[in-house]
Amino acid sequence: MAFTHFDQEGNAVMVDVTEKADTVREALASGTIKLNQEAFEAVANGTTKKGDVLSVAATAGIMGAKKTAGLIPMCHILPITNCKVWFELDPKQREVHCFCTVKITGKTGVEMEALTGASVALLTIYDMCKAMDKSMEIGGIRLKRKTGGRSGEIVNP
Repeated sequence: MAFTHFDQEGNAVMVDVTEKADTVREALASGTIKLNQEAFEAVANGTTKKGDVLSVAATAGIMGAKKTAGLIPMCHILPITNCKVWFELDPKQREVHCFCTVKITGKTGVEMEALTGASVALLTIYDMCKAMDKSMEIGGIRLKRKTGGRSGEIVNP
């Protein structure tokens, strides 16, 4: 498959989606942050000095998804109809797993919005916990599932 963000001369361009049909499209992205014991317990118990980390991070993730077109040069501005960010805690590994789903009815997918939402949520956790842990590690950010459009459903286990 050819790259769609370059023209015949190799110049970066926004993909023209004018003629594409509107379809319901949804994407789920995930990522993880690993924390030390003190920071993990503070996040899990809601006892950080900066407040409820996960609530703030969820809000930040939604805001990040909505601002994706302002961050990624060739992304279209999309009328997001739904965005959810949630977390699962793994006490044994001291990890917070973040999930972000984004949904629209439109001409192009929302993978970048979901990936951005998860990334911003994890960065917010980092920001709110950096006084307790300078060794946090963010990773595993990836698209888990997408639906809609020509390619239909894609699932990455």
